[in-house]
Amino acid sequence: MRSIGRRPGRPASLAVAALACAALLGAAPAAGASAPSCAGLGRIKVPGAEKQISACLPDLTTAATVASGHSVAADFAGLTSAGAKNPSGVPGAQIDGYFPDTSAFNTAHGWNHDGQFVIRLPEHWNGGLVVAGTPGVRRQYANDYAISDWVLARGYAYAATDKGNSGATFYQDGVRPGDALVEWNERVTQLTRAAKAVVAQRYGRAPRRTYAAGISNGGYLVRWQLENHPELYSGGLDWEGTLWRKEGPNLLQFLPPALREYPGYAATGGAAAHDAIIAAGFAAGSEPLWDYHHKVYWDLTQRIYREELDPAFDGAAEAGTPFCAPGSPACDADYDYASRPKAVRDAVGRIALTGRIGRPLITLHGTLDTLLPIGRDSDVYDALIASRGRDRLHRYYRIEGGNHVDGLYDAQPGLLRPILPCFREAFAALEAWTTRGEAPPADATVPRPASGDLANSCSLI
Repeated sequence: MRSIGRRPGRPASLAVAALACAALLGAAPAAGASAPSCAGLGRIKVPGAEKQISACLPDLTTAATVASGHSVAADFAGLTSAGAKNPSGVPGAQIDGYFPDTSAFNTAHGWNHDGQFVIRLPEHWNGGLVVAGTPGVRRQYANDYAISDWVLARGYAYAATDKGNSGATFYQDGVRPGDALVEWNERVTQLTRAAKAVVAQRYGRAPRRTYAAGISNGGYLVRWQLENHPELYSGGLDWEGTLWRKEGPNLLQFLPPALREYPGYAATGGAAAHDAIIAAGFAAGSEPLWDYHHKVYWDLTQRIYREELDPAFDGAAEAGTPFCAPGSPACDADYDYASRPKAVRDAVGRIALTGRIGRPLITLHGTLDTLLPIGRDSDVYDALIASRGRDRLHRYYRIEGGNHVDGLYDAQPGLLRPILPCFREAFAALEAWTTRGEAPPADATVPRPASGDLANSCSLI
């Protein structure tokens, strides 16, 4: 695995504030808790790892691991609704460590080293493995509440990676434009191979089935893995994956118009500004979410991904000027992807998706996603898969009222619905599809219920 490190010596900062894991990874079980059997744990070696530390834990879920230092709640903050209910009480072993890497954005455990991973091995194993890349620019524990807890309770081993770089300055990693994002894909492939070997060492046989799963950028990683390394997986769960296409659509096309027009819309409610944002791809009905996304997501996302793929746009500056006024020098609100040099499209081409999936894939995307609009993302990817003749391998569920992060449901309960329970239903459908040949429900827009426990229930039918 190559190690890359663009622009050495600059300080690394995290976009998502994260607390260091202060507890020792080998901490003893809490008083009164029964320790699992972890015979032979010390003999397990993660192939290619530069460092690993193992722990035998009475509970591998976040109900216990946050307190013991084996997870970091800040890594998954805001991704799920407050009402989401999770299982707990899954004994087993956890291995934390890192692969060789030259960048040092990830400060977890005081290691100051990228290429970090976590592997969890439940005592009662069902023969399967789930591998995840993280959403956004978060670290390896970001999926712990949304994915790890639930799949562990079903008996799956679980592995996740920090993707080789993290935080709002991830673009400092690498040498060529796009290197940091290319590494994300490489790290998921690397971890999948290593985790399969670890599972075989722990349980005496390789996993019978391996699934890739992820949210947002993690969903993009699922798509890329099933297109480029289908031999490693039985299938995948793509929760609103990011779409990168050389000629578009991509986020460098639809975020600048939103940045350019939103201040005017916020000030006057003008129809022209409103219509321009809708024309960029954002759904009618998502207007109550625009102010939050403008403040939290649109500006930062545009600037840091543009810096990674088109650093020449702002010359010697780094990631532009936050919330710059249109017309000011090198303002990302004025960014025009179509007019940029061919080298920019070539950089995007290095990470672009093709739709040529080689294993069953289920995609979920919210109709009110206000960061990655559904009409510019998963609608397009679904059509792309069909154009490659792979639609028999794909199911696509448009979740009415779903947003990019479930945490906003708590602020907008009358407008939104969490996608997490639909993800769990889709995972069960993928299991049946890949193990028993039971076809999942047909593609559909899943209606938002008028009442009920939306945080914990969903039907794909």
